[in-house]
Amino acid sequence: MGAHTHEEGHHHHESFITKYIFSQDHKMISKQFLLTAMFMGIVAVILSVLFRLQIAWPNEEFEAMKFFLGDSYLTSDGLLKPDRYLALVTIHGTIMVFFVLTGGLSGTFSNLLIPLQVGARDMASGFLNMLSFWLFLLSSLIMFYSLMVESGPASSGWTVYPPLSILEQAIPGSGLGMTLWLLSMTLFIASSLIGALNYIVTIINLRTIGMKMTRLPLTIWAFFVTAILGVLSFPVLVSAVLLLLMDKTFGTSFYLSDIFIGGEALDASGGSPILYQHLFWFLGHPEVYIVLLPALGITSEIVSTNSRKPIFGYRAMIGSILAIGFLSFIVWGHHMFITGMNPFIGGIFVFTTLLIAIPSAVKAFNYITTLWKGNIRYTPAMLFSIGLVSTFITGGLTGIILADATLDIPVHDTYFVVAHFHIVMGLSAIFGMFAGVYHWFPKMYGKMMNKKLGYAHFWLTLISGYGVFFPMHFVGLAGAPRRYYANTEFAFLDHVQDLNVVISIFAIVGGIAQIIFFYNFFYSIYNGRKTTQNPWKSNTLEWTTPVEMGHGNWPGDLPVVHRWPYDYSNPDHEEDFVPQTTPLKEGEVSH
Repeated sequence: MGAHTHEEGHHHHESFITKYIFSQDHKMISKQFLLTAMFMGIVAVILSVLFRLQIAWPNEEFEAMKFFLGDSYLTSDGLLKPDRYLALVTIHGTIMVFFVLTGGLSGTFSNLLIPLQVGARDMASGFLNMLSFWLFLLSSLIMFYSLMVESGPASSGWTVYPPLSILEQAIPGSGLGMTLWLLSMTLFIASSLIGALNYIVTIINLRTIGMKMTRLPLTIWAFFVTAILGVLSFPVLVSAVLLLLMDKTFGTSFYLSDIFIGGEALDASGGSPILYQHLFWFLGHPEVYIVLLPALGITSEIVSTNSRKPIFGYRAMIGSILAIGFLSFIVWGHHMFITGMNPFIGGIFVFTTLLIAIPSAVKAFNYITTLWKGNIRYTPAMLFSIGLVSTFITGGLTGIILADATLDIPVHDTYFVVAHFHIVMGLSAIFGMFAGVYHWFPKMYGKMMNKKLGYAHFWLTLISGYGVFFPMHFVGLAGAPRRYYANTEFAFLDHVQDLNVVISIFAIVGGIAQIIFFYNFFYSIYNGRKTTQNPWKSNTLEWTTPVEMGHGNWPGDLPVVHRWPYDYSNPDHEEDFVPQTTPLKEGEVSH
């Protein structure tokens, strides 16, 4: 206890540098992750609106292009250059998948919630936690800077498939822009690994008295399995990136073989671009769940709290998280059905991919059953959580179509895949992130966000999200390939052009709608209504800490846990919520 008093005394004399720059407090680091991810999110959304303008109105000049991108991205006629269009698509995808959804969700909420919900003073290592953020910030800045490189940023899609990503002769973006991309991703992976190891150790070793694994909130279970997935899969991407870098700079040929450019044969022989695909998708598919599981964990907590009901099937939910984690490693081949894969192996990947639909469905049914006959409070966080359940089911259904090789082959690399991917991963994960921000904002900043603005933000985001990605299924079924600069070159795609215009209008509306969120977020930090200690009447430990928390979370002794986190509407208690710290009554059975 003496050590802690010293800590508190020390806390009040912190300078700006020790408090904000070299902070080792998990709460501060979570805010740093959130703000960095928000900045990167703004960049990614602007890029997506710009390339949607290009797809809907391919031969028109836009002042916005000139304003945001500058002359180097445009032809002399003021139109977007084709290779720069690919660059926008590439950087948008990379930023969203890694820097917003992975860094933003895990970095923010794992950092904020793990110590608070397991009852720890801080993360296992404050220093490593700080290091994780600084590597994340550095990798974000390098990725952002790569947009300004004269030869252009990486432009071979967010998956950076070789040989295109290696050969500068093939596409200018594969020069310096690509090198920066590889450097940025290496730093990002280092950040993710350090962070993930820290989360795992904290959850295993620093749980407070009485906090058994079966009393952990589902958020913590989700973060725990996410961190394990990251530790097991990210090193494989490092090896893929390293071999790519060697092919690019040292003249090796891990991925290159028998390539002719402009009629000239290159020296490289013996490599296989398919090797890269295997390495990339061995990370790439677990990555989907590294993004989705935290969002699903956040939703579990918010749905139960705002339905005023215990989460339905707590152990089944833990089981489904573990099953998704395990199965995510044996499905990567469904990204490669058209690479000439042996049909027998293809069949195995079809089976495992259809299998992963079962634990995903368990989650969806359990959410719906928790909501069923609940005394629901429609907070903005709750609306986004219900929105996540909706997009998760809608996107999941098209996933079952794409899981089957016979159905996947005709629509592979069309907009159908883009639609599936964005609804299930883009929208669901973003909704989970918004839900988390609205729900735990009082914990982060001691203020409440404006409810009405939250409602406006939700409805505009939901309608525009579906408005963008639902019609894409039909554009894909009509045969429109993804990543094409202008579909107008092909007469058979003329009839989807009207849909492309509709999609782009929705994308612009959805982009503008996020301004409401940013205004609400920053206005509430300074001028929001002060929060009470437990504004949502929630059971988990983070709401037992004071509103103004110091570096140590609890001013006195650590809380002792007596029950599971979902004791809502318990008939043995007068209140409709029973915090985890409430001792059991005589004759009461604990979960």
